[in-house]
Amino acid sequence: MILTVTPNPSLDRTYEVPALERGEVLRATAERMDPGGKGVNVSRAVAAAGHRTVAVLPLGGAPGAAIAELLVAEGIAVAPVPVAGHTRSNISVAEPDGTLTKINAPGPELSAAEAESLLAAIRAHAGDADWIACCGSLPPGLAPAWYAELVARAHRAGKRIALDTSGPSLLAALRERPDVVKPNAGELAQAVGRPLATVGDALKAAGELRDLGAGAVLASLGPDGQLLVMESGVYFGSAPVAAVRSNVGAGDASLAGFLAAGGAGPEALRSAVAHGSAAVQLPGSVMPAPQDLDASAVTVTAEIPLDRVLTEQGSPR
Repeated sequence: MILTVTPNPSLDRTYEVPALERGEVLRATAERMDPGGKGVNVSRAVAAAGHRTVAVLPLGGAPGAAIAELLVAEGIAVAPVPVAGHTRSNISVAEPDGTLTKINAPGPELSAAEAESLLAAIRAHAGDADWIACCGSLPPGLAPAWYAELVARAHRAGKRIALDTSGPSLLAALRERPDVVKPNAGELAQAVGRPLATVGDALKAAGELRDLGAGAVLASLGPDGQLLVMESGVYFGSAPVAAVRSNVGAGDASLAGFLAAGGAGPEALRSAVAHGSAAVQLPGSVMPAPQDLDASAVTVTAEIPLDRVLTEQGSPR
């Protein structure tokens, strides 16, 4: 069972348009409404793969109620923490060539009591969890050290932690030695404070995160593949993608595939790449089901293409 924690969930609306023209009235060719937030997407991908998952998340107002309803409809056990503020709503605009424009709201401010209730809910539902996946940005009211406190408490309870966040929250949590962290190229660059132009740059940055405390680093490099850097070895995985429809949640699907396959080693990386490459070919934030996956198309190797220039170069924004 994989327990997910999403401190700042969202109700995601995705509109597909022929082209994004600033200042014009746009007519969507398709639209979707999905439960959103990185941890929520991990739970959705885990459930789609047929594994057990529980989603712990603060929910408030009509958007929060809609998220819970949508998750239950997908067969996901929801452990809601009621909050006074309304859960945020996010908007994504997808163009035919795969370009995605996102507008993310900040989310409701959580009180100290609500923050503690969130930690208590995690403790209450983590008993039989094989992994706890803590994902996404922190809402107003939660200090960057909140994830660090969560990692410390989980480790004291003997649980493994996968962390997908960025900025000060990531750096603070590294001190508590999360078992896996999953940055993308931009988040890697931000963490080490310099641009990343090649796979070799990303490999060096991932090694520095391990030096700071990460047990393993699963780095998503967009269309260029994924890196897995762990104590026992370094691996690179990639897969062909016929056409990108939406990259919303692709990294979350990758983390779900990685954890569902054990969370370590080249076969877990193969599963991560298969899930991520399938996700980008689906609309909105739809998570891939087993029939969408093609693990045979994934290449995993210990020979890292160090000089390969990254298509989406990391910038320490």
